[in-house]
Amino acid sequence: MGNRFGGRVAVVTGGAQGIGAATAKRLAGEGATVAVVDLSEERSEALAKEIRDAGGVATGYGCDVTDEAAVIATVDRVVGDHGRLDILVNNAGITRDDLLFKMSAADWHAVLNTNLTSMFYLCQAVQQHMVGQKYGKIVNLSSRSALGNRGQANYAAAKAGVQGLTATLAIELGPFNICVNAVAPGYVATAMTAATAERVGSTAEAHQQWASEHTPLRRVAQPEEIASVIAFLASDDASFVTGQTLYVNGGAR
Repeated sequence: MGNRFGGRVAVVTGGAQGIGAATAKRLAGEGATVAVVDLSEERSEALAKEIRDAGGVATGYGCDVTDEAAVIATVDRVVGDHGRLDILVNNAGITRDDLLFKMSAADWHAVLNTNLTSMFYLCQAVQQHMVGQKYGKIVNLSSRSALGNRGQANYAAAKAGVQGLTATLAIELGPFNICVNAVAPGYVATAMTAATAERVGSTAEAHQQWASEHTPLRRVAQPEEIASVIAFLASDDASFVTGQTLYVNGGAR
């Protein structure tokens, strides 16, 4: 796949499955040393081993990204193990869908903490390393749901917040040659969207069929199709792109 990320060290959160796993594999396939970060070190290491077996370089780390101290310790471990940190992909996320009148405060806070506050912790922890080396790429995962989505007041608010955080960090970190962008996927075939389908009394297949009919390309995305856009924004091909949110949603309006 080439060596676009040769010599670069990348952290991918939520890296054990879905878009995160596809991104970790894509970056490793193009020469990056990848730190796969997920809640379970066992699952992170399983994905890292898969990457190593395919000829890449990867290490698994367990970290609760909603825990500021754990985030700082994990970033320090990555830099200690690999000597530097060049790329951060903030992908960790959860859903706790419900209509407003039924949504619990606990579900509101869980989604905001995992999907937005964790990105603040990670960006704050990595920036000192990136500022020091005058180089960095941060890619945050937003969502089409940032525009509003029934039953997702918490998720939509978090994903819209990601876009504001991204735009602001691009302004603050730009003078240090650090690019900060976001990717906002539409419907992607992952375990998370399959769980959403079950929640609304459907199956993954039926839900995907419904989403396909509402998408101009008439299909849903695969995780690898989001990973390729993340890889572009994390690469020097996007050297003058910062502060942007790129919707990757098959043309859905």
